[in-house]
Amino acid sequence: MKHFFLFISIIFLTACSSNNSNENCKFLVNAQVNASVNMNLPQYSHLQYTSNSAYVPNQGNKGVIVTNVGGSYRAWDAADPNHEQSSCSLLKINGANAVCGCNDANTYSLFTGGSIGTQLPCGLKEYRVSLSGNTLIITN
Repeated sequence: MKHFFLFISIIFLTACSSNNSNENCKFLVNAQVNASVNMNLPQYSHLQYTSNSAYVPNQGNKGVIVTNVGGSYRAWDAADPNHEQSSCSLLKINGANAVCGCNDANTYSLFTGGSIGTQLPCGLKEYRVSLSGNTLIITN
C-alpha cells in the first residue's frame, strides 16, 4: 500500500510540474553565427568607443547588432524576438537602442537586451563575443 501512494504521489507531482518555456518566444530559429568583425575597417572602427553599435549582415536570423558596452562587447540577433519573421521585424539601431520596423515599434536596450517602455515577453537573443587583437569574434 505504501508503494501505491508513492507511485500516485510521483504521478501527481510530475503532472503538476510547471512549464517555464514561454510560447511567445518561438519566432527565432537557432541560426548559425560565426562572424569576424575587424574594427580596423571603416564601417566598424566606431565600435572601439563605448555606446556605439554596428550591424553585421548575413548572420543569425536577420543579421547581428554588436555594441560596445564599455570594456566589453555584446552581440544581439537583429530580428525582433516578439514578432513572426517578416520584412518589418528587422531591428534598426537608434542610439543605444534597437527599434523594430513594425507598427508597434518594439524598442530594446542594446546594453541589456531587455525591452524599453512596454514590457515584452522576450528579450533580444544574445550571441557570444570574444576579442582577439582588434577583431571581434561573434559565435553561438
